[in-house]
Amino acid sequence: MDENRIGEIIVTASIEIHRELGPGLLESVYEAVLAEQLPSPGLHVERQVPVEVEFRGRQLGEGFRADLLVEGRSSSN
Repeated sequence: MDENRIGEIIVTASIEIHRELGPGLLESVYEAVLAEQLPSPGLHVERQVPVEVEFRGRQLGEGFRADLLVEGRSSSN
């Protein structure tokens, strides 16, 4: 599945979730619900994935945690 189709699925699910739950909840709530919904259309989802940072050719270890990693892809893939 290409990135455009994955993006469409994520955006559509996000809008549906927000409409159903409404505004004002913690980001972690929306993240958890989205992570539960995305496997339904066949997407593989991982939550809170550590992402290493490379600077000037050196690996610096964990730079941050991606809230969701969908289909094993980051925005740099």
